[in-house]
Amino acid sequence: MIFINPKTDFAFKRIFGSEQSKDILISFLNSILYNEEEVIEDLEIMNPYLAPKIRGVKDTYLDVRARIKGDKTVIIEMQVLNVESFEKRILYNAAKAYSVQLQIGEDYSLLNPVIALTITDFEMFSQFDKVISRFVLKEKDYLVDYLVHDIELVFVELPKFQNRLDELKTITDKWIYFIKNAKELRAVPEEMGRIPQINQAFAIANQATLSPEELEDLEKREIFIQDMRGAMSLAVRQGLEQGIQQGIQQGIEQGIEQGIEQGAKEAKVKMAKRLLSIMDDETLSQMTELSIEEIRSLREEN
Repeated sequence: MIFINPKTDFAFKRIFGSEQSKDILISFLNSILYNEEEVIEDLEIMNPYLAPKIRGVKDTYLDVRARIKGDKTVIIEMQVLNVESFEKRILYNAAKAYSVQLQIGEDYSLLNPVIALTITDFEMFSQFDKVISRFVLKEKDYLVDYLVHDIELVFVELPKFQNRLDELKTITDKWIYFIKNAKELRAVPEEMGRIPQINQAFAIANQATLSPEELEDLEKREIFIQDMRGAMSLAVRQGLEQGIQQGIQQGIEQGIEQGIEQGAKEAKVKMAKRLLSIMDDETLSQMTELSIEEIRSLREEN
């Protein structure tokens, strides 16, 4: 058996956000958010995965959104690339999901809690070793919780999870192991297959169940991620190299620092030109730190 990579946002949404994924998502959220207590008994997947909708990269929403009992909204996102200002985007999306609940003139008491659950394939918080971290509003000096707990940010950092298959003790361990390692497996491990929801997740992740169109989309998405990683590495390397060269050429008066900044800007422009055909203006602007106007100008030149 060959399993698709749950760390790819396309595959993640197919596994956890399809119409048949309700039991899978309930088990996963109860494990990550509520220490495996059966707090969530039912939920509604708000934007379920539909194969024809997931075509290409532009204008594609690959997060999973669910409404659980009490009208609490959970936004689940799988993020492979550590892009510029990603931490701000998470907070923005959570705040936006919270604010758009009200129509003009409606009472604030109608606002319901929002949880942003983000799984990352990179470390975000080097200050501590814990795999799952939670952030809420607190008083700065006394660390007292704010009067309402309406916005919560939860992170699962996959690189910090080092348990081997024979070291998995909890359902939470098994879910994290599934996301991190499913692509490398060639059969469902017996100890994981005993959990019906995880066994079902493996069944959805079985590459044999994908249509040719879905396989093509998955391949394009993985190529896109690899290209982005390469572009980011190239931008850093070129920025340093060109910065040093520019600093030497312009002399000590202008300084090496200015040369590095100029070189980095040129590298960002080059990276943007490479990605014009596969990314929209807003995403490209966030990735390269170029303004929307600069991106549009490059698109016109192209």
